Amino acid sequence: STLGLQQPMQLKDEGNKHFQAGDFDQAIECYTKAIKMCKDKKVLAVIHRNRSACYLKKENYSSAASDASKAIDVDAADVKALYRRCQALEKLGKLDMAFKDVQRCATIEPKNKTFLETLRRLGAEIQAKLKTTFSTDSRVQNMFDILLDEEMEKDKKEKAANNLIVLSREDAGAERIFQNNGVQLLQNMIETGKPEMILAAVRTLSGMCTGHKARAMAIVNMVGVDKICSIMAVDNEEIALATCNLFQCINDSLSGGDKRDYGKEASLVLDAAKDLKNILLSLLEMVGSKKVSGHGRDQALNLLCKNVPRKGKKEKDNSRALFTIDHGLKKILKVCGQVPELPDQLLLTENTQLIASVLLNKLYDDLKCDPERNNFRDICDEYIKSKIDPNNMDKTIHAINTISGLLQGPFDVGNALIGHQGIMEMMVALCGSEREVDQMVAVEALIHSSTKMSRATFIITNGVSLLKDIYKKTKNEKIKIRALVGLCKLGSAGGDDYSLRQFAEGSTEKLAKQCRKWLCNPQIDAKTRKWATEGLAYLTNDADVKDDFVEDEMALKAMFELAKSKDKTILYAVACILVNCTNCYDKKEIIPELVQLAKFSKQHVPEQHPKDKKDFIEKRVKRLLKAGVISALAVMVKADSSILTDQTKEMLARVFLALSDDPKDRGTIVAQGGGKALIPLALEGTDAGKVKASHALAKIAAISNPEIAFPGERVYEVVRPLVNLLHTDREGMQNFEALRGLTNFAGFSEKLRVKIVKENALPDIENYMFEEHDELRQAATECMCNLVTCKEVQERYLEDGNDKLKLLVLLCGEDDEKLQIAAAGALAMITASQKKLCTKMTQVTAQWLEILQRLCLHDNPHIQHRGLVIVHNMFNSDDNELTKKLIESEMLEILTIIGKAADNPKRQEPIDTARACLVRAMDLGLIKPFSSPS
Repeated sequence: STLGLQQPMQLKDEGNKHFQAGDFDQAIECYTKAIKMCKDKKVLAVIHRNRSACYLKKENYSSAASDASKAIDVDAADVKALYRRCQALEKLGKLDMAFKDVQRCATIEPKNKTFLETLRRLGAEIQAKLKTTFSTDSRVQNMFDILLDEEMEKDKKEKAANNLIVLSREDAGAERIFQNNGVQLLQNMIETGKPEMILAAVRTLSGMCTGHKARAMAIVNMVGVDKICSIMAVDNEEIALATCNLFQCINDSLSGGDKRDYGKEASLVLDAAKDLKNILLSLLEMVGSKKVSGHGRDQALNLLCKNVPRKGKKEKDNSRALFTIDHGLKKILKVCGQVPELPDQLLLTENTQLIASVLLNKLYDDLKCDPERNNFRDICDEYIKSKIDPNNMDKTIHAINTISGLLQGPFDVGNALIGHQGIMEMMVALCGSEREVDQMVAVEALIHSSTKMSRATFIITNGVSLLKDIYKKTKNEKIKIRALVGLCKLGSAGGDDYSLRQFAEGSTEKLAKQCRKWLCNPQIDAKTRKWATEGLAYLTNDADVKDDFVEDEMALKAMFELAKSKDKTILYAVACILVNCTNCYDKKEIIPELVQLAKFSKQHVPEQHPKDKKDFIEKRVKRLLKAGVISALAVMVKADSSILTDQTKEMLARVFLALSDDPKDRGTIVAQGGGKALIPLALEGTDAGKVKASHALAKIAAISNPEIAFPGERVYEVVRPLVNLLHTDREGMQNFEALRGLTNFAGFSEKLRVKIVKENALPDIENYMFEEHDELRQAATECMCNLVTCKEVQERYLEDGNDKLKLLVLLCGEDDEKLQIAAAGALAMITASQKKLCTKMTQVTAQWLEILQRLCLHDNPHIQHRGLVIVHNMFNSDDNELTKKLIESEMLEILTIIGKAADNPKRQEPIDTARACLVRAMDLGLIKPFSSPS
């Protein structure tokens, strides 16, 4: 049996050696092997106890506790094991159990100071915890008492409501509210019917549902989905938005946004499918219900847009979309078909119908195969057929308006319907109707169907004459404007191609002038003025129109006011106009050889308008900034609606980039809140959009005070988009401006430096320091110079097996003064912080002394000063060999010449530093004190 013990004992001893050396992973490996082989109970207990110590060091507290327990099972009085378990339990938050263990330790060894101290500390902590538990509960009751007291004054109630919301956002607080009958009391607040009470209750429920599946499910079942829907249905925008947010929190928690481990209760908790299905059905019910306000309907549609389609095409399961189409497509079509001018319609906001179109588009996009798409088309087809009735005009225009909704969503579906028997004739007939509303619906449908040039041949051949006819005959401004937009749209098919004009010379400008007049006329209703903006969205493809438009400050300001209004349906048109005016669309390269070839083969050659040249664009940018474009963009970006699509976001990002081109304008952009507005564009949207927004952020970050440009915590959100621009597949200009922005940030605060390091920017910055390209190399070195005060950066330079320090020394020897200032600055700061680097510097390259001497003799006092600081750091480095080497080289003569020079305000820093070096050398006994001149 002794032989059987020998091997585990050897392994145990080996483990102890590793533990002593601080190599806990190796120690754990040895102990684990020993445990597997050991049969002796007592030895096993010791090994478990030792492994427990390793786990404590590794901060793996649950393993540490269970290993210690195994030792205690063998010997209940094993003080070491008891104390280790106590430490582990405390870290796991089980204070009462930890207290019991240390009590046993103190009973066994009453004189042990550590045990007594721990006993006292844990006792005090448990007392404190009991106190807060108790006080939070009474606090929760107290808040509800204040809130539900009819007589209580308003500001006390507001304060209590805010405290409740804040409390619900931390897990412990949410649990307290829940345990104290909070859900019932929150329902009582909702029942008061007072908007501020409802808001506070709904926001508190959101906090309680966030990230906790079990609690979210309990709340859904206690309050009821129907009840939550009825709150969202109220005609109050703020309440609708808050309730929409509550649904989103519930959805995220129920659909797996929650990573808790429920252990045994998992099966009870985790099946949320029923609730999710229930919520989906209830939202679809809201979409078509007469009892729901416009704001409520908007939020129901927004929730569907956000949660029904797959997040990415990699997800295979599109059953949510199929379910929504089966149970709700007709309801969404019903919303599209509403004609607000008719009696007995669903309540809508300006945005409802466009959100419905966006949803239709997302659903259609989420389908995977032809049978699914055919089913979608069939339902639409059937719905339209069921509504068209020659004897009932109201039903018929509902059908035509539904087609308009589809044309603004899944265009192909709507386009196919227009081609169906009798639909076009119906539209023509409606155009000639006596009723204004019939004409409006028909003209709008015509406009929406004339987007994709190729498909609607009828429109191309007959549309223009039809619309011209209406335009000339109608006395009604509303109809006139809409007809005109149709003409603009059909006329702008050539994009910005100067030679593809549909209309006679000069008529485009005339149309645009008319649109601008309408836009500026406050007598005309906002919806109709919005159509004037739509017209300009097409007409501004033409450079003459752009130029006239930006000269018209009244019209610009009128458009910006519309863009800031609650009506978000205008976002896309305004974005198009701004993209056109700043020429920031993707330009097709015109290659001279191909132009010759095209002319030769009689093909069409695109031509550039003289007013699309650079100086014209620059002038237009200045006019837009002067008229207040940034404040309009800042509001547009904030639109909390599915109408702000990724495509529109990309357009806004392009506009921002064009506006921030001239450094002189960037101050204006920051002053009007442009910095903050760019952040959401850089974080989500299309890839191209995010890159453009990040590039604009970099331009602003490079020259602004970060605190002013990105107030509060926002500044930390800017770091990641900038770091993403450093990737090698981005353009050189983007790399360069991102480095400039990061340099400015890094020079600003330690917290920003730490964030830059955390976002893993260092490898890219170091790569650009190796770059052949002078400007990139200089920018990267300047950035590094601002980062070297950061401990993590210094550690990278201390590590062996890389050329980082060598590169920094060699960059000091380059002939580019800006580069030398940055590299020598970095070296001066890093050798001051880390003495070891003074020695390492001399080992990485044989040229170190020659480079250092050249720095110290440089004409530029800034470079000379940095070189002398490095020498001074070497004298302070405690490396006697190195200081001797310096004194035996020409460095002594250099220091003496500089130090003995007369004071000179232009070069005072280098002179003072050289003198400090000489004084230090005397202190070290390396040179004799200077004899004063006799």
